[in-house]
Amino acid sequence: GLGDVYKRQVVAIGAGLGLTLALVLMASIRETSELSDIPTIARGTGLTLIIAGSLSLAFMGFAGLL
Repeated sequence: GLGDVYKRQVVAIGAGLGLTLALVLMASIRETSELSDIPTIARGTGLTLIIAGSLSLAFMGFAGLL
């Protein structure tokens, strides 16, 4: 019914906002890390994977609270 349509819209908007939040957080952390003193071995892809893993653990923690 009509209630299902509204629920789907809310879920779609929430997913879009969640993805936007994750991308903005990732970009801001990478930008901040460019100004920091990070060993050369951890720069680039290695640092991106470390950041992504940390963000995924944080979001999994939030999912457990809901």
